[in-house]
Amino acid sequence: MNAAAEIDRPYTVAETIGPLVRRVLARNPSPFTFTGTQTYLVGTDGEVAVIDPGPDEAEHLGALMAAIGGDKVVAICCTHTHRDHSPAAAPLAALTGAPIVGCAPLVLSDDGPRADASFDANYAPDRVLADGEVVTGKGWTLRALTTPGHTSNHLCFALEETGALFTGDHVMGWSTSVVSPPDGDMTAYMESLARLYEREQDVVYYPAHGPEVTKPRQLVRGMIGHRRQRERQILRQIESGVTSIAAMVPLMYKGVDERLWPAAGRSVLAHLLDLEKRGITMRNEDEWTLIAAN
Repeated sequence: MNAAAEIDRPYTVAETIGPLVRRVLARNPSPFTFTGTQTYLVGTDGEVAVIDPGPDEAEHLGALMAAIGGDKVVAICCTHTHRDHSPAAAPLAALTGAPIVGCAPLVLSDDGPRADASFDANYAPDRVLADGEVVTGKGWTLRALTTPGHTSNHLCFALEETGALFTGDHVMGWSTSVVSPPDGDMTAYMESLARLYEREQDVVYYPAHGPEVTKPRQLVRGMIGHRRQRERQILRQIESGVTSIAAMVPLMYKGVDERLWPAAGRSVLAHLLDLEKRGITMRNEDEWTLIAAN
């Protein structure tokens, strides 16, 4: 984990971080969640939405209820259904009477290395938002944007009154997103990044982990470039005779915490599958070869 995550953080405290936006940090830090899951409360004037309620932990639920106070919760919105994002939705709905809206339910056996990222089997939305649909309250509007890639059911939420975009795990300032097949899809992820880059109206990103992003298009452009660089690295590895993911990862991720290498291998696999779709690579069991000039 980054050293910044080791210092004290304002857990259980609702912080005002922007117009119409407060943040409550869950105490679930890890190499994959950074300082923990950030739950956002959107709205004032007695009506709020909760975005990514986080883990089902008594301390975090208590902090959310304290932050909500006497306000009416109009909606509990989930960007996706990994266990660090959506499990608190059901108990929070029971406490507030609010509907659960947002991403579609999705439960898969997780063949990746991230125990903390397995899917929330109990997630049951009252309403699934399609691309462009909105949730509204007094003085605020949240519009859903479909952004598959990290997961196939991933959504972002645009706060139209302020230009803020809640990006879940799709875009984070502290780390790239893990794209882990079979559900994680690099082709879809790159298309979703391109979609966000085209959105000139977004002035700040609020991710589910890590600090807000104040130069969003610059970051997204860099992320697209980073992924293309990784793709070129993979192709060079294959050209040099390194043809398995197990052999590629230590060479490509030197200096990266080795605890993250299994997850890095999943992203390498996602790149290789994308290259396979494009007719550039082919697989024979655990070995990959090139089938087109690049």
